[in-house]
Amino acid sequence: MTNLDAKTISIDNLGIKDATVRYQLTSDELHNITIEKGQGEETSFGALAVKTGEFTGRSPMDRFIVKDEITEDKVWWGKINIPFDAAKFDNLYNKVTEYLSGKEVFVRDSYACADDNYKLNIRVVNEYPWSNMFAYNMFLRPSKEELENFAPEWTVINAPGFMANPEVDGTRQHNFAILNFSRKIALIGGTGYTGEIKKGIFSALNFILPVYKNTLPMHCSANVGKEGDTAIFFGLSGTGKTTLSTDPNRSLIGDDEHGWTSENSVFNFEGGCYAKVIDLSQEKEPEIYGAIKRGAILENIVTNGNGEVDFANTSITQNTRVSYPIHHIENIRVPSTGNNPKNIFFLTADAFGVLPPISKLTPGQAAYHFISGYTAKVAGTEAGVNEPLPSFSACFGAPFMPLHPTKYAEMLSSKMKETGVNVWLVNTGWFAGPYGVGNRMKLKYTRAMINAALNGELGEITYENYHIHSVFGLAQPRKCPGVPSELLSQRQAWNNDKEYYITAHKLADSFRENFKKFAAFANEEILAGGPPIIEK
Repeated sequence: MTNLDAKTISIDNLGIKDATVRYQLTSDELHNITIEKGQGEETSFGALAVKTGEFTGRSPMDRFIVKDEITEDKVWWGKINIPFDAAKFDNLYNKVTEYLSGKEVFVRDSYACADDNYKLNIRVVNEYPWSNMFAYNMFLRPSKEELENFAPEWTVINAPGFMANPEVDGTRQHNFAILNFSRKIALIGGTGYTGEIKKGIFSALNFILPVYKNTLPMHCSANVGKEGDTAIFFGLSGTGKTTLSTDPNRSLIGDDEHGWTSENSVFNFEGGCYAKVIDLSQEKEPEIYGAIKRGAILENIVTNGNGEVDFANTSITQNTRVSYPIHHIENIRVPSTGNNPKNIFFLTADAFGVLPPISKLTPGQAAYHFISGYTAKVAGTEAGVNEPLPSFSACFGAPFMPLHPTKYAEMLSSKMKETGVNVWLVNTGWFAGPYGVGNRMKLKYTRAMINAALNGELGEITYENYHIHSVFGLAQPRKCPGVPSELLSQRQAWNNDKEYYITAHKLADSFRENFKKFAAFANEEILAGGPPIIEK
């Protein structure tokens, strides 16, 4: 049985009255309560498995920011950052807190940002025990001493069972995730998808850090080598960000969100990892596989009658996930901080098969590709997708970036020049042809290219070391230790120059078309970092 005699607190100040507050329960307690309530099952790994219900992923069109005197002139308003009326927020907040009043709720005090100079204290109030366990996994965990005088700066109110009335409440539909910077509240309702909890706080930090702390927030993973050299990995879902940063020879700082300070140090926002588990295997991703044990939460996976997990089963969703505290990974950096980065990797899964497997970027190119945030959707992943489609997400995390992308890109470009960091574009996608014709680049070769870059074995950009790509203007190395030379040139591997260049120009045109919406805000150096306009 679960011990519920732990210390409790009052949350009347939040407007949640007469609630039975389960405060700061352990991961084990929350695991047990979830099973007792019939909201989850224990798998053969010992990990908890839950179903998040109607929503198995984020709902970007239902993410809002309250438009007020703090945000009105700073946020990049549009389809990504959708404005919400302050009075409507207040009314909706009151409805949610009334809904939670009188119920059993799970409350957790935690914080974000591993660097003490940037620490953000957070109080999370959850309707469900497994949502609170997710908060335990994903945010940083205060010590007993830190909890004695804990003062939350931001509050997350998470009520999956509350359904909004769009006509009255100002939402698009019954689910919502709303940030209010004046009240310092993230309000989430109508969705059980746990990713909304962490992304709410991290979206807030993506506003707070650059505006008030002169710190670049980054949707990236990071690790550090034995010599103290920090590497950063940007990439959209499916590009290998978590896999490539989880390296047995390097200590993991974090797998998703980081800050790069004006003092040129790097710190993790979070206290855990939230990894995709589709087709997960012990052979391909041993560190992530080994992290799935008691204390981890598997979301929307399918098990057999014995609790054994079928990671290939996507009958519920392709977006199957696991969350676990970072200490489930053996080789981690404690605390989750690092020195000034020496190498940055932009990961893209180019399904067109035209971008070089690895290329070195100039500061202008780095800013351009950072703003672009390119990867590709492959045929068959969505209805109507019959051939590869380019997909762009500014700063490799547009849904979480409240400011204009060029603000983050200019900060990155400035830091590149200040620190001399190397930036690399790595294609973890297709080689020797597009999806359906070529093959996915093998992980062992991608790792070899990244290791060569980390070890300084690819040299400076000279004619002897690099070839300049005629369509994208990228410097691609001619040789790389551990990688056959024929795997370094896409054009040669296609063995069909005409088709290769038709496809390459088509993708370059997509880059230019996507960048039009940023061009008026970008400086000349950034504009020059895109594919050069040449005669076809």
